[in-house]
Amino acid sequence: MLRIENLTVRYGQITAVREISLNVEDGEIVTLIGTNGAGKTTLLRTISGLQKPAAGSIMFNDQAIAGLAPERINGLGVAHVPEGRRLFPHMSIYDNLELGAFQRSDTDGIRRDMEMVLEHFPVLRERRDQMAGSLSGGQQQMVAMGRAIMSAPKLVLMDEPSLGLSPIMCQEIAKIVREIHAMGRTVVLVEQNARLALSLAQRAYVMETGRIVVEGPAKDVSTNPDVQKSYLGIA
Repeated sequence: MLRIENLTVRYGQITAVREISLNVEDGEIVTLIGTNGAGKTTLLRTISGLQKPAAGSIMFNDQAIAGLAPERINGLGVAHVPEGRRLFPHMSIYDNLELGAFQRSDTDGIRRDMEMVLEHFPVLRERRDQMAGSLSGGQQQMVAMGRAIMSAPKLVLMDEPSLGLSPIMCQEIAKIVREIHAMGRTVVLVEQNARLALSLAQRAYVMETGRIVVEGPAKDVSTNPDVQKSYLGIA
């Protein structure tokens, strides 16, 4: 579904991503783990069109998307749940969700997907007219995930969905990620909570200073001694 080859991304003279190559197969959950500044967020932003690559290729369902405008990439079936949620705080929950479908014209499909989102997140149904900015962090993350689903994506990019949340809410977010995957969506998950990410994913990539240093099945990556020491707190 997603194939990246020799991707390099720069901010001015600073190289944030260095000749990365990775693959994501249809129906997978693939996670990217690493420390702050490793290039994980930059990689997701480049896939979704928010950042332009300096070199390399990005293929989505055999179509080249590197450098395309974000709305075109979204229209092809790529949804991005950004770090920090990025909701419209003075708009209602319902309006934030509805914005996810701004490129769609299938009225019946939009209505069905809205009902599906509200069914999966009942607290959002109860508070649908409440301003999004008044919600807790976990509830805002539900809105951000629901907004992504409303675009009817094939691939969902999730950037730090558990960031700043309590351990109990982190488990709720993990449940939601599994549910989105169960809907038939492929997921690329960026997480600093490596233990959580590796428990959710089928395959994993570890990034350090803009490069991929470890990759493989998530179970194998979780038993890698360097990963255990650096990311899982296991001596």
